[in-house]
Amino acid sequence: MPAFSVIIPALNEADHIGACVQSVIRLDPDLEVIVADGGSTDNTPALARAAGAQVVAAPRGRGPQLNTGASVATGDIFVFLHADTRLPAHAFRLLRYLFADPQVQVAKFRLSFDDPDWLLALAARLMWFDSLLTSYGDQCMVIRRTLFERLGGFPDWPLFEDVELFRRARAYTRVHVVPAEVVTSARRFRANGILRQLLRDFWLWLQYLIGVSPHQIARQYR
Repeated sequence: MPAFSVIIPALNEADHIGACVQSVIRLDPDLEVIVADGGSTDNTPALARAAGAQVVAAPRGRGPQLNTGASVATGDIFVFLHADTRLPAHAFRLLRYLFADPQVQVAKFRLSFDDPDWLLALAARLMWFDSLLTSYGDQCMVIRRTLFERLGGFPDWPLFEDVELFRRARAYTRVHVVPAEVVTSARRFRANGILRQLLRDFWLWLQYLIGVSPHQIARQYR
């Protein structure tokens, strides 16, 4: 039976990290949960520990944080979860069934948002299949340790590290889609306007596609 390590990158996520860790532990109390903190100035690390996670300090940036978390993980399979994303109740039952097949190396979940807006629902539904445009960390990447190490982990990028690792993985294997939905926060869309944020995200993705540095794109993202 494969062992899972759940790795959560966090930076000033005091409003979400406790609930995120607790939601994972409720699904399976025996899971290894690691929060890779990128130098939070709030009480994110303390709240993560109080909720039951192991906390490791990491260089700031999603790629470096995820790699730091993976470097201390002991599981056979890494589950990379964002702090504002929640797994479905039967997530690990599905993952154990899926990864019982040794041919399955990497997977992601279907996406949904915690907002009923029809445009967000449509955008999420369009990302239920795998492609360069439709697979992101918000959907919770699940990958075998052996493949993760073969690919050299995430690039040390602050943004699009997830898209790049999915891209590298496709050179070796199929990306499977778990038939269940994660629920991720629509806070950026609510703050900036749904259509405006969707168009902005697409523009950032186009820049990545034509070779603009992810570090330069990240400055626009922030």
